[in-house]
Amino acid sequence: MKRGRLRVLLGAAPGVGKTYTMLEEGKRLAEEGHDVVAAFIETHGRKATAAMVEGLETVPRRREVHRGMALEEMDLDAVLARTPEIALVDELAHTNAPGSRNEKRWQDVDELLNAGIDVISTVNTQHIDSLGDVVLQITGVAQRETIPDAVLRAADQIEVVDLAPQALRDRLASGLVYPAERVDAALSNYFRLGNLTALREIALLWLADEVEQALKAYRAEHGIDRKWEARERVVVALTGGPEGETLLRRGARIASRSSGGELIAVHVTNPDGMRARHPGALDTQRTLVEQLGGTFHQVVGEDVPRALVDFARAADATQLVIGVSRRSRLAAAFSGPGIGATVIRESGDIDVHIVTHAAAGSGFSLPKLGGALSRKRLVAGFAVALVAGPLLSWLLATFRTESSITSDVLAYQLLVIVVALIGGIWPGLFAAVLSGLTLNFLFVPPLYTLTIADARQFLALGFYVANALLVSYVVDQAARRSREARRAAAESQLLATLAGSVLRGEDALQAMVTRTREAFGLTGVRLLVDGEPRVADGEPTRDDRVTNVPIGAHGVLELHGQDLAASERRLLQVIATQIDQAIEHGALAEAAGAARELAETDRMRSALLAAVGHDLRRPLTSASAAISALRSAEVRLPAAEREELLSTAAESLDSLAELVTNLLDVSRVQAGALGVMLAPTEVADVVFPALDELGVGPAAIQLDLADDLRPVLADAVLLQRVMVNLLANAVRHSPLGERVRLAASSFQGRTELRVVDRGPGIPAERRDQVFTPFQRLGDTDNETGLGLGLALSKGFVEGMGGTLEAEDTPGGGLTMVVTLSTAGKETR
Repeated sequence: MKRGRLRVLLGAAPGVGKTYTMLEEGKRLAEEGHDVVAAFIETHGRKATAAMVEGLETVPRRREVHRGMALEEMDLDAVLARTPEIALVDELAHTNAPGSRNEKRWQDVDELLNAGIDVISTVNTQHIDSLGDVVLQITGVAQRETIPDAVLRAADQIEVVDLAPQALRDRLASGLVYPAERVDAALSNYFRLGNLTALREIALLWLADEVEQALKAYRAEHGIDRKWEARERVVVALTGGPEGETLLRRGARIASRSSGGELIAVHVTNPDGMRARHPGALDTQRTLVEQLGGTFHQVVGEDVPRALVDFARAADATQLVIGVSRRSRLAAAFSGPGIGATVIRESGDIDVHIVTHAAAGSGFSLPKLGGALSRKRLVAGFAVALVAGPLLSWLLATFRTESSITSDVLAYQLLVIVVALIGGIWPGLFAAVLSGLTLNFLFVPPLYTLTIADARQFLALGFYVANALLVSYVVDQAARRSREARRAAAESQLLATLAGSVLRGEDALQAMVTRTREAFGLTGVRLLVDGEPRVADGEPTRDDRVTNVPIGAHGVLELHGQDLAASERRLLQVIATQIDQAIEHGALAEAAGAARELAETDRMRSALLAAVGHDLRRPLTSASAAISALRSAEVRLPAAEREELLSTAAESLDSLAELVTNLLDVSRVQAGALGVMLAPTEVADVVFPALDELGVGPAAIQLDLADDLRPVLADAVLLQRVMVNLLANAVRHSPLGERVRLAASSFQGRTELRVVDRGPGIPAERRDQVFTPFQRLGDTDNETGLGLGLALSKGFVEGMGGTLEAEDTPGGGLTMVVTLSTAGKETR
């Protein structure tokens, strides 16, 4: 009998929609005429999931009684007897009730597959056996129900049912995943945004690895050796030299350009086991590879280029990064083209990047405008004349005949032209004189003497010299034009870089000073503004000549090193202008920043004055009126009225004192001068005094403090003020008859205090505004108060190293979440 096919829907966490998707697919297959049954579906009380089951044939469940508790499991025998074409089986990693035929549900599914029944099932990432320790580290929750990786990898088809972490939290907050009483605990523990993001990444990476293994198996099965670029794999070749860090960072940038790019570093050692020349650098580079998220490999090979290419092919590399050779041109001339050229020739369809580095040469510099031809070409011209002249003479003398004088003259003429093309005028003249004398000595009668019997021989020698001069002049002019063109291109590149540095703003001065030092080959450059050093580059020595270049009205550019030519000074003036513009740009940016600060200060001052004009005047007016009435000698007040006036004055003064205290606290928070004394603090020791201060009890506040709640690292006085502010706001905005819920729980070194109300809530786009001083959105009504409550609370919490955030309450309302570090000892 043909074995059935297994299709698994993989989810990062509960609630992403695996079961719903499975039922949706089952209905689609049933509508197409396939025989589909729901063998076991777990709805978890979700209405939308239960509605999807309707219309599908459902196999009745088998009941097991264990320790007096009735448990429902999939009736395996009933499904086998029904023999459907496709069976929908939820929760593949589920552990069956004691007394079942198989311990695990995946074993039941295996029996269905052996019976030729196709199965669609579901599983979450946290239930994969190999990921158990990783999930425990992320979520702090150990998984008892797991499924072996081999079983899951044997599935014919695996699909990820994906949902963005915030979308899942929104679904959870809306009550679509868990009942309302479990939502707060879930949001503050397992379903944290960071946890969900990490679980999602694990699910996608696990599936990507599974797809990669399947791809390799397919290629091996069909004998496909050619690389398939499913994703970027960048191999960086390390020699152990100082350039390794540059190569690794370049490779990491290349890998990061594509989603899922992989960085692989490799070092090739000799079979004799000798270490690299810089073992310490190689160890440092290994650490850098790990920091960049890559892997380090070491292979042995006599043929380094071949070993690199073979390793890259084995790793399915798409890019290979190597450094430019550190050898000189002379060394390359004697030892061959080097590793880079061989790697390029052997790499085939692998892209090779040859990256320059500091060890390969100095930085950017401008070509010199001195002589037209370089000293190397001059030496090469003389060398050719000295080597090729005797060789040519020996060759012509060997094959000399009576009629070969014409060809001999032309051969020497060609030698003169070649030397002039290579070395210019002086090697050309040297070759002309040498050729003329040699021709006279060896080929013109009387032989083997330098006697000139015919005056025309002087004319021939003159022709040699004239030819050499003409060719040398053309070569010299061409070389001069070429060097001037390179110089102009380099100057344009330098000016373009400087202009871009000005536009980039903050690092412009440093970039321009560095490029100036590199361009002119100076040992050091320093920029002084108003006599004070601003930026510098290089390490000048005492023997350097110092040249000062004025920069605008207040700056000086100090150049340490050689004197500059007139053409270089012209370019330097352009650079000085650019630096002056950069200084002006920085000054304008500072002025704009100061203007923004002044505008913000003015806004705060205006808000403060408006608030003071309304909120401070009222208690002052009330207190003043009460005291004036008490002091009046014209009216005798009864004792009750006097007591009421005294009470009014006391309340007004207390209100005034509270407002002034809040203003001072806001000032300390914004100035960074808030005094905080952190110590292990029991949450209950803060919550109950806060409730007493507010004068509220169980009728207004519902407490939900976890049994395993741990002390927090906090300032008890500040935390109590925070809780008073948050609870007062929540009570004020809650509808009549609705209690405010205060929940606290500890999880992975953090403790969350959640103040939950059922009030009108705050739109998501305006939540940040509630923490701004001198506004009245959310932390008080629109008629009283300075609007400092939440601003102070946020400042206090952040001063204790925590966070204060606003979230939606499932079903409507606002939840304020205080997160603090958990202290080191357990609550007893």
